[in-house]
Amino acid sequence: MRAVSNHSADSGSIIKIPHFVCDERGRYRARAALTEAQIIKAAKVLLNRQISQGVALTSPNFTATWLQAHYRDLEHEVFVCLFLDNQHRIINAEQLFRGTIDGASVYPREVLKRALQLNAAALIFAHNHPSGILSPSNEDKYITEKLVKALALVDIRVLDHFIVSKRGYFSFAEHGLI
Repeated sequence: MRAVSNHSADSGSIIKIPHFVCDERGRYRARAALTEAQIIKAAKVLLNRQISQGVALTSPNFTATWLQAHYRDLEHEVFVCLFLDNQHRIINAEQLFRGTIDGASVYPREVLKRALQLNAAALIFAHNHPSGILSPSNEDKYITEKLVKALALVDIRVLDHFIVSKRGYFSFAEHGLI
């Protein structure tokens, strides 16, 4: 066994996974008993590696899992944009707006400006609901529609908008809202 700051078996890149060791075949095991927080931290390292810059997002379920791992436990709302190229590869993932326990102000002008700066061809939006409620509010639907229309004017597609919480996720695309 070796410490996990070594090469990953599938890509040859160096990754560090806290509290784990890796064997020569790329299989991991915990060095000792772990807390939930330590396991989640290690899972985030692996998820971040899989959703890194240049990776194509082809699975709504994987995208939602990544988003949920990062934003479900926050006590305030955040609005996140995944900026994608024309092959749906990640250019950048950014938290653009931060709000309070029950809302975040989202400014379409700022989303559009950042998408143009990054030369994005498509976007995926996400925000969390600290309350745990997964269904979109009327405000969620309204801002999504407003963003879709604004971005369409410059030929940038919106692929989805996810709401994440401790209870799971809601996909606007899967529910026919985009």
